[in-house]
Amino acid sequence: MIDREGLADFLRRRREQLRPVDAGLPVGARRRTPGLRREEVAMLAGVSVDHYTRLEQGRGSAPSAGVVTAIAQALHCDQDQRDHLLRLSGYTPPPHRAGCHVRPGLIALGNRLTDVPVLILSDLGEVLWANPLGQALIGGMLGETSRERNILWHWFTEPSARPMPREHWERISAAHVSDLRAAFTRRGGDAEVTALVDELTSRSGEFAGLWELHEVSRRHSDQKVVLHPEVGAVELRCEVLLTPDEDVAMHAFFPREGTDAAEKLELLGVVGTQVMRSR
Repeated sequence: MIDREGLADFLRRRREQLRPVDAGLPVGARRRTPGLRREEVAMLAGVSVDHYTRLEQGRGSAPSAGVVTAIAQALHCDQDQRDHLLRLSGYTPPPHRAGCHVRPGLIALGNRLTDVPVLILSDLGEVLWANPLGQALIGGMLGETSRERNILWHWFTEPSARPMPREHWERISAAHVSDLRAAFTRRGGDAEVTALVDELTSRSGEFAGLWELHEVSRRHSDQKVVLHPEVGAVELRCEVLLTPDEDVAMHAFFPREGTDAAEKLELLGVVGTQVMRSR
């Protein structure tokens, strides 16, 4: 059962303790609010300002586990604080496992890259965190469940909605599967990765065929063209930073030289923020 009073108190105190600079936000000339503003936390978590405000005031509908986790990451909670927040919200925290939580230091690094989209992914392709520009770039993949936040899941189960030109599909599909094969081997075929492979195999003939090839690799850089509904085609260079145990990867998307990607990312930073605030 949700502890509305305890949840509201923890959210308010944690927000007031976090400095804007820690979240990659400008300090500004005058800030009357200690720590972050409510709308800033909502933007970082990818939820509406009204929903977050109601949680902090101890009212409104109960948040989903996905929303709670997103808020915990926006507030730079460590694993113990995240688990506490889940319990206050009426949920049992998941078992501590590789890739289930992002270290606050990695989020702080991502927040420093304010002019490029940044995503932090698990080794199974789940979006664990995104900076505001990253949220604007892939907004449709920021659902509440692990499958709704999984890039591989969207790619292979909704091919008609792939946000890239068709001529790139074959290369991207092969790269996704070889990445997952590497994770499968590293994890020793544990229950989580096996479940994902089995589900994708049953739902996608393309995935099943590529999985049988047994190709293994980890991407460290890539070239992408993202078809965004607001700003059109954006040509990007993706650089991947892996953690030492390779269970989490930071993807930073830089504009490709000689293209208009920098201008489109700047525009996306405006229209994307407007869309997120209206959700």
